[in-house]
Amino acid sequence: MKKESNIKQTVLDILYVILAGSIVGTAYHFFQNSNGFAPGGVGGLATITHHLLADKVSWSILMIAFNLPIFVLVSVFINKKLGAILSLYMVVQSFIPHLYELIGAKPYSLANNQADFNIVFACIATGVISGFGFSLMLKRFGASGGTYGISALIKKRKPEMNIAYVSFIMDTCVVLIAFFVYGMKVTPVICTLLNLFIANVIVDHGLSGIKNGYKFEIVTNDPEQLSKELMERLHHGVTSIRVHGMYSNTDKYMLVCIINKRQIGEMMKIIKSHPDSFANFEKVSEVFGNFKRHV
Repeated sequence: MKKESNIKQTVLDILYVILAGSIVGTAYHFFQNSNGFAPGGVGGLATITHHLLADKVSWSILMIAFNLPIFVLVSVFINKKLGAILSLYMVVQSFIPHLYELIGAKPYSLANNQADFNIVFACIATGVISGFGFSLMLKRFGASGGTYGISALIKKRKPEMNIAYVSFIMDTCVVLIAFFVYGMKVTPVICTLLNLFIANVIVDHGLSGIKNGYKFEIVTNDPEQLSKELMERLHHGVTSIRVHGMYSNTDKYMLVCIINKRQIGEMMKIIKSHPDSFANFEKVSEVFGNFKRHV
């Protein structure tokens, strides 16, 4: 049974890697590679090198050449499975643009005439699509590229070092180099920064989860009636906790209920119908399991 479970997890890991690599590779082929700006990290350095070599060396080869040695070191010194996963991810990500070239799929800049082409749209699309792919890798494996590999290796050598600086330094270097490589123009720098920002925003949203909600904590003297209304009208479970009010020196109850965003208005109406109650609520970034009440 355990062996079957391990095989299932391995298959799921491979499917995740292929999906994430395909998404990022698609973003790079259609919106980034031919549009005069670079992504962040090690991939950005590979893209800049590709531009400097005047397209004489394939972008796919450069991506593998820049990233694969890092992942081999991760496999040797950090974690064999993670190193293998990241290596496969990079191979898929690098192969997808080559596949699009073979089937004749044109990038955004070539598929549209010059009047329709807008580099800002290209960089926004790159950030959104690639950010989604990065979030899949980070959520499943906690890593998404060469910058992570470098950070992990440095952390192994110097545990006291804050590895967040590594990512910041890598991205800053890419932005600075992009200014000189792309003709000392401000537009490529702005596009690189915008791409980094949007990708990070998408990653943050991806990591926070799509099944989010709002947790209400309601202090009341009438827990039975209020909880009954909540369960009947909102169809969510309610947890009751006995609490003690220090100001009034009386025992009360706190009801905890997690609801969807669209139910906030209805929740407010229910609470207002009980004048002796008061509540606070906060956003919950991820809800695990089935938090709906079966009816």
